[in-house]
Amino acid sequence: MEPIIQIKGLSKKYGNRLAVDDLNLEVHEGDIYGFVGPNGAGKTSTIRILCTLLSASGGEAYVNGYSVFKNPREVRKAIGYMPDFFGVYDDMKVWEYLDFFGACYAIPQAERSPLIDDLLDLVDLNHRRDDFVDKLSRGMKQRLSLARTLVHDPSILILDEPASGLDPRARVEIRELLLELARMGKTIFFSTHILSDVAEVCTKIGIIEEGKMVAAGDLDELQKIAMTNKLVKMTAMNAPDIIEAELAKYPSVSQVQFANGSAADRSRLEFSFAGDDEAFGDLIAGLVSEGLRIIHLSEENQNLEEVFMRVTKGLVS
Repeated sequence: MEPIIQIKGLSKKYGNRLAVDDLNLEVHEGDIYGFVGPNGAGKTSTIRILCTLLSASGGEAYVNGYSVFKNPREVRKAIGYMPDFFGVYDDMKVWEYLDFFGACYAIPQAERSPLIDDLLDLVDLNHRRDDFVDKLSRGMKQRLSLARTLVHDPSILILDEPASGLDPRARVEIRELLLELARMGKTIFFSTHILSDVAEVCTKIGIIEEGKMVAAGDLDELQKIAMTNKLVKMTAMNAPDIIEAELAKYPSVSQVQFANGSAADRSRLEFSFAGDDEAFGDLIAGLVSEGLRIIHLSEENQNLEEVFMRVTKGLVS
């Protein structure tokens, strides 16, 4: 299936600084794609190029099959763009704000009123429809900005840091909105440095650093890429010295640490294991065959923060 967003060898220079460096990326229809990176990684430059707001120094980008550079008008019809800042006309009421953008998209006046009602219901702002925009909280402004991206019913939403600066409750509300929009058939591409938001909602993740894509895939794939060592927790009905002697036979095992309270009849410990799943299975079989009475064994999964720290430290090429 052809990607609905495709970036090929994209680059962007500001003077001598290369903000986007030979970037390649694909987003498929129905994805919720989290574009993750530290501040200054090149996320906003990439998004502005995709939204036809910024020229590139090299490469190509396509949205909904159209070249961002050759067919910008077609691209703009297909996308709803939410910038990383909230540009509003503060002396407008909430409904007037949406009505204004509806008019900008040439939506007939008779159709705008029911459309505004539907959008305000979607973002749970109908009770604030007659309030002035500058009286809204930041979280409400973000929801209103998201409603504005939907005025012309785009199939693709491109959102730059939609949850930045929000309190925990407001971030949850934005995450729930993104999931609801995905259920409505929207493809969502959003940048963020808030990793918990990505882990909660994204089907695909791309991690960018210094303008380069350093890792991409779903969360499981990223964990496999980044996880050179497994952290294993084990409980066995054997004394620590016996367990330690058996583990010492395996060069792939390191950093063995016993928990407080380990005794002759039961020991709790954790260790690092460098190897794939097949080698891990051989380890378990070998320990059991040597008489270890293992009653608990678990492998700790890395969370996205740990994956991010590994790949952005250059531990993955």
